[in-house]
Amino acid sequence: MEKKLTYTQAMTQLQEIVEQLEDNSLDIDQLTEKVKYAQELIKFCRDRLYKTDEEIQKLLKLDE
Repeated sequence: MEKKLTYTQAMTQLQEIVEQLEDNSLDIDQLTEKVKYAQELIKFCRDRLYKTDEEIQKLLKLDE
């Protein structure tokens, strides 16, 4: 996965993969590859969301 990938880019790529899956436009070899990559993208997005949430919680506690 790209090192400088942003959350928005990852979500866009996930949406593209979902569209390809819905269109049945992938052969079996591509399907396996795309599903594995989608798992990586999902993990990246989940981690990014958790990290952002933790940072926001820390900032809110500083204001108290």
